Amino acid sequence: MPTRTCLKNLLFITLAAVTCSSCKSTELVYINVLNPAPVTIPAYIKSPGVLNRTSVTSQHKAVDVVDKIFSLEGVQLDKEGAESSVSGLTGELLKNDRFSDVKALGGLDLTTNAPGLFSAPLSWETVDEICREHHVDALFSLELFDTDSKISYATIPVALKTPLGNVPGIEHQASMLTSVKTGWRIYDPASRNILDEFPLVRDLTFSGRGINPVAAAGALINRKEAVKEVSEQAGQHYAMRIIPYRTRVTRDYYVKGTDNFRTARRKAQTGNWDGAAELWKKETTNPSSTVAGRACYNMAIICEINGELDLAIKWSQKAYEEYNNRLALKYIRLLKNRQAGNELLKQQQAE
Repeated sequence: MPTRTCLKNLLFITLAAVTCSSCKSTELVYINVLNPAPVTIPAYIKSPGVLNRTSVTSQHKAVDVVDKIFSLEGVQLDKEGAESSVSGLTGELLKNDRFSDVKALGGLDLTTNAPGLFSAPLSWETVDEICREHHVDALFSLELFDTDSKISYATIPVALKTPLGNVPGIEHQASMLTSVKTGWRIYDPASRNILDEFPLVRDLTFSGRGINPVAAAGALINRKEAVKEVSEQAGQHYAMRIIPYRTRVTRDYYVKGTDNFRTARRKAQTGNWDGAAELWKKETTNPSSTVAGRACYNMAIICEINGELDLAIKWSQKAYEEYNNRLALKYIRLLKNRQAGNELLKQQQAE
């Protein structure tokens, strides 16, 4: 049974937790932010080509065939999967308004000497020759494609139906994990730069059942179409690396300090941010440095919400420099990072 001292300590901890929760001076606001694409494609690239460089060189084919046998891969699985990846990327790039044309360069005899790994990049002489011959100004190249499968077996007791009724038996289950690995490069011959080198891995799980291990494994053979579908999706996903994307970020804003802060909180909760800002601006000249600092900080928040990053930085600088508001210092760094991102966005969205 707890002692009186223990009960007092427990009550104190509970009250302290409640008090801290109720006295929190900030709340979170969610903001949708447009981020620059991971890869910047120069504006002069208007007609890229897409090629497949995953055929295995003859001196490495023996090793590759052995690998496929031991990893339970079909003879054509990698070949057809790679073609699906190239098709997926080409189709997605064609949807991008910034390109006037996208050419699938499927007839080229390009090989890799490192199955399952990134080969050395194409020489710039080769890149130039391909671009001249096919009238393209950049190359999106699939340089790695590999499927790796691992199979496992298990047995479970089941009831088998017979003319004499149900009898106990054993069912064999086979599970296969297939990893689809792709790797891409983007060659820009004008600047002699590889704009991106990026690997992607996607996993697929298959299962089969049978009265013996052979029958269970036999139920896994129809996986080619699933692998091809995932390979195509990998190409589509890679195309997203050149497209700006939105994320949802959180910001703290002050909800306590004066009656105006409490009223502004209710306005913000209903989406009336302009009404909240009017009340915060009144408090930026409050005699209390703490209140004035919080108000200046909140003004920076509303400026960011309205897309006015320069003004948001000025308000947050005032909150920190004049009123020593600690949240404002961290916020200044976030805003400057967003500013730099917006400059990159302008480059990426230039026609």
